[in-house]
Amino acid sequence: MTAEARTPHTEHGPDELCSAGTLLYQRALDEGHITVTEAAATPCLLDFGLLQPSLDAPDRLGPVPPTVALHRLLRTSQERIADERRREERLTETFATLMRTSSQSTSGETSLRLLSGKERIDRTIGEVMAVATDQVLTIQPHSTHIGPHPRVHEAALQRDQALLDRGGRIRTLYQHTLRHAPTVLARYELLRGDVEARTLDEVTERLIVIDRTVAFIPASADRSLALEVRHPALIAYFVNIFDRLWHLATPMHPQAVQQPTLNGITPRQRAIAALLIEGHTDSDIADRLGMNVRTARVHIAKLAATLGSESRAQLGYLIGQSGVLRFDNADQ
Repeated sequence: MTAEARTPHTEHGPDELCSAGTLLYQRALDEGHITVTEAAATPCLLDFGLLQPSLDAPDRLGPVPPTVALHRLLRTSQERIADERRREERLTETFATLMRTSSQSTSGETSLRLLSGKERIDRTIGEVMAVATDQVLTIQPHSTHIGPHPRVHEAALQRDQALLDRGGRIRTLYQHTLRHAPTVLARYELLRGDVEARTLDEVTERLIVIDRTVAFIPASADRSLALEVRHPALIAYFVNIFDRLWHLATPMHPQAVQQPTLNGITPRQRAIAALLIEGHTDSDIADRLGMNVRTARVHIAKLAATLGSESRAQLGYLIGQSGVLRFDNADQ
């Protein structure tokens, strides 16, 4: 049994010469020819042009000299490479035109960019703040400023002050729970310039809008991901939401305004009362108002004592009868 007979032909690409074909071509070179039947088992030899019909025996095929075959194959390969290069040039020229058109049509508009990692988020915000000249709008939920002295946020203080020094303006919305927080109060003692702060019982998640052109919002619960938004329609929407909340909020800085107490019921207790009659649990109320559950329950107990309630169900009824929430809505 010959070597090529022991090496079966396998399917392969058009640019490959298999082992069986190589062995059969070698035998054709040694013996001067092979039969048409033998060549049929290894079609790659004919595909590569390594065999040619024998003039004196139609049932035989003679080998093409290796130097001739190699030169022919290399020339074919070079032509294929040249074709690919011409195709690359055509694609480059076509897409260059498309990219120029796209750039012109979307100038000034960017979709969303996902930022990963708190360091990268802070760095990106800092880079945008460094060139800001007009106004920064921020919403800061209660969890944002938990911590010791505001010097911990030295970098944020410096970039805020730099904006104020350039004639910019800063407006910030906090939850009422931060109204007397030492960290927040000390922050405003350090800042100099056109800076205002107000508080609400409930605020949205964190929002930063810079010069009405760039916004940052959280993209994960732990704030390790953030979205950088530059789409004009979304920016306009965020600014509109902020302005509506701002007009409902109570001034905190530079001039603090105290909400009135009605019949012994504090503004905090009125906020809790509104959530109680909606059926929220103590945990839900605490989360929405930025306080711990124990503090929420203390306020609920005081509210119940003020209204003379002896049960949760009765408390809801007495809240409705007291007119406290009607006063609250009129006050806003």
